[in-house]
Amino acid sequence: MASTEVKSATTPAPWYAAYPAAQSEVVTISREEVLAMLQNLDGKSEDARDFVLVDLRRNDFEGGTIRGSINLPAQSLYPTLPVIYGIFKAAGLKKVIWYCGSSRGRGSRATAWFSDYLLSVGDTSMESLALAEGVRGWASAGEKYVALIDEYDEAVWTKTG
Repeated sequence: MASTEVKSATTPAPWYAAYPAAQSEVVTISREEVLAMLQNLDGKSEDARDFVLVDLRRNDFEGGTIRGSINLPAQSLYPTLPVIYGIFKAAGLKKVIWYCGSSRGRGSRATAWFSDYLLSVGDTSMESLALAEGVRGWASAGEKYVALIDEYDEAVWTKTG
């Protein structure tokens, strides 16, 4: 009797499964508050900036990004937290605002991981925040938001599916 080998189709673990689950609660910041922060920078030196926007998208980095954001794909974030923290601390930042498409996956995870890191080093002068509704919420919120998307591509934000 011949034995039959059964191959089970297994779904690979998600990229974030390689890292510890975050312990911190996710704190969000509204797009209205971020818009006001960006508008308050008008005419001021970059030295006056005490926050950074971090776009966590990698494969879906399209359609533009919120003005002044840096792109740090979420998949490479966790092992670099100490270096990122050092850069942000040296820059005198008080708020780190993370986002992805919706801020429900990568944005929330990054926010909590960075909050955990801040707790581990005893830093209470810096906040880790997730942009509520992410860049999709920003892009759909009206002209005053769209005006602050660098490399805006309307076709990306209006496609269905």
